[in-house]
Amino acid sequence: MIIKFEKVRQEVIDAGLEMLKSQLVVGTWGNISARVPGEDCIAITPSGVDYDTITTDGIVILDMDGNIIDGNKKPSIEYNLHLAVYKAREDVDAIVHTHSSYCTSMAIARKPIPAAAEDLVQIVGGDVRVTNYVLPGSKELGDEAVKALKDRNACILANHGCLAVAGNLKEALKTAFIVEKSAKATIFANIMGGVVELGQGDIDFMRDFYVNKYGQK
Repeated sequence: MIIKFEKVRQEVIDAGLEMLKSQLVVGTWGNISARVPGEDCIAITPSGVDYDTITTDGIVILDMDGNIIDGNKKPSIEYNLHLAVYKAREDVDAIVHTHSSYCTSMAIARKPIPAAAEDLVQIVGGDVRVTNYVLPGSKELGDEAVKALKDRNACILANHGCLAVAGNLKEALKTAFIVEKSAKATIFANIMGGVVELGQGDIDFMRDFYVNKYGQK
């Protein structure tokens, strides 16, 4: 049987397995999506299915209005959240939503992750803001996420978890890992007496370095 858009669907599955293995989620919580290259649609994880049992035809293909184009499952209830981000951010081709422990701690305390760790500001672009609280699965959650993601590649969804975005799934996952590490470090730093944030000039320099000079360009 020929599976439409099989490559991107498999990439979403692989990202989900990595997210599960790394304990960024437990059970069936969290969700992942990616734009389908060359098409005006996205591939997104199904609702309530264990990551290690999802098959390629179980990854749902949605158009940008949320209509199912292909797939034998219901999409994640957070499809509105994903679509809102894609519509607002042409630079975003992949989204990872986690329920990791330390980010969830920041989410339920409704505290931002300050711009204090160099790797965080390099990959996110500054601090990690917290959204206003709205119910999961709502269109309003997408609106809140878009606001919190302005000039950023991650945000904290209040009382919920982390949303990380990037130009591909590998980078989105890396962003989620860095944000979780930074959330943990922030909690520990506050126990030790407080966080010392970086200056905006240093943040801008490091973000530019990461985008334009870091790695094998």
